Amino acid sequence: MMKTLLTDKEIKYEGWQLSPHWIYKNFKIQGDATVAFIGECEVKLTEMVDIEDVINNEPIYSKSMLSFISEQFNVGLVEGVFRQRLLICIIKEALEKRGIKVTRNGDDLFVDNKKLTVSIATKSLTSILIHTGININSEGAPVSACGLSCDLNITDIQEFATEILTKYAEELDDIVLASTKVRGV
Repeated sequence: MMKTLLTDKEIKYEGWQLSPHWIYKNFKIQGDATVAFIGECEVKLTEMVDIEDVINNEPIYSKSMLSFISEQFNVGLVEGVFRQRLLICIIKEALEKRGIKVTRNGDDLFVDNKKLTVSIATKSLTSILIHTGININSEGAPVSACGLSCDLNITDIQEFATEILTKYAEELDDIVLASTKVRGV
């Protein structure tokens, strides 16, 4: 069962938080969990998990970002990437429900060809780890970007985050439940 938390604590995401048991150590939530928070995002190349971004010399910066960190156990990396993409699709649906035209390319979302999200899935010794960030204020981003409040008029970030956390947890729990109702052949 996926546990979720939207913390009101402002956290600057710097990449090192994408580590095993970060959620458990900081929020005392053990097991599969996803935590959302708001804060500046600055991931230098030395903290990058995405080797392609390192090769292309593409650090990440956002003046204000809604971040989701998820840790899930007993899951392989390929399934972890599927779960990452599911999270991205849930975010896309939440935006489309608000009348925003969104394009998905893999694990990235774009509005009017401007990058809205960053996302990565990786594997630790004990779990898969996912970080997905949605720009709130895209000012100073190193690429052409847009943000929830400054460009898309989404002002209740907490409500938006709660909706995504709830839908993601429900979807993952429902997938597990669905696997228990079929007869083997």
